[in-house]
Amino acid sequence: MNDGGADGRVDAVRRFNRFYTRRIGALGEGHLGTPFSLAEARVAYELAQRGTATATELGQELGLDAGYLSRILRGFQERGLIDRRPSESDARQSRVSLTDAGRAAFAELDAAARRDVGAMLGALPAVEQDRLVKAMHTIQRVLGAAPEPQEPYVLRPPRPGDLGWVVQSHGEVYAREYGWDVRFEGLVAGVIGDLVRNFDPARERCWIAERHGENVGSIFLVRGTDEVAKLRLLLVDPAARGLGIGGRLVRECVAFARQVGYRKVSLWTQEELVAARRIYAAEGFRLVHSEVHDSFGVPLTAETWELEL
Repeated sequence: MNDGGADGRVDAVRRFNRFYTRRIGALGEGHLGTPFSLAEARVAYELAQRGTATATELGQELGLDAGYLSRILRGFQERGLIDRRPSESDARQSRVSLTDAGRAAFAELDAAARRDVGAMLGALPAVEQDRLVKAMHTIQRVLGAAPEPQEPYVLRPPRPGDLGWVVQSHGEVYAREYGWDVRFEGLVAGVIGDLVRNFDPARERCWIAERHGENVGSIFLVRGTDEVAKLRLLLVDPAARGLGIGGRLVRECVAFARQVGYRKVSLWTQEELVAARRIYAAEGFRLVHSEVHDSFGVPLTAETWELEL
């Protein structure tokens, strides 16, 4: 096998391309056994990372022909996977984001990709896995790949085990950072239990933030009355703070509340939770009531905030 000279190097690259596209199933009708083509999967991934984007931004990032991308987005819209809203900065453009159905479909696709790659790597000794990953980094670097976002994350519906993680993480984080006792963890468990027993999928939602395969955030929107929704259990893991995850989670809740017809969103927090209060204020919530209590073992000031929709 002669890879010397310009022609030989071209042949070597083409040979690798044929091997790798076959190896990852890029030529199949459905990527990873899903209804998505590889191009559709890349568009869904980009939307999951960005939260919202214009078609122009997607096309530039992915290098897709405008007409081809338009057909993909039209198909997504027909399947209820995306929403389009007018761009505030350019009336000629619309901003595209995944719907709940779109995020759920992406979560399945992402899980399938992780299983497939995990199985491929799992068949190799650890030293060979490291060699493979380093070789891939070399290809990216030499070909001038743009760096990945420093801290990518996705929002998705909960999977089995996630609700237990929400309870445990709230208990650990608030005990460590604020000294709250086990009664707070019990309160969170009660909220989760009530949600599971009475869950209304048409008017209630949970979002889990995931980064590098690890859960790093949560939020819930639950029914209070026919007109008032309650925002519950906002949490961002300390290791993932500063990435805008908290604000994004709150915006998802508010957008869903508007979509399903609530007229108000209410939340209960504590005066001591400065970062969370800053997020609520930035998203338009206003403080309507406060009272002193010691329900979790330390003196606290409880606050009720509301947002008119």
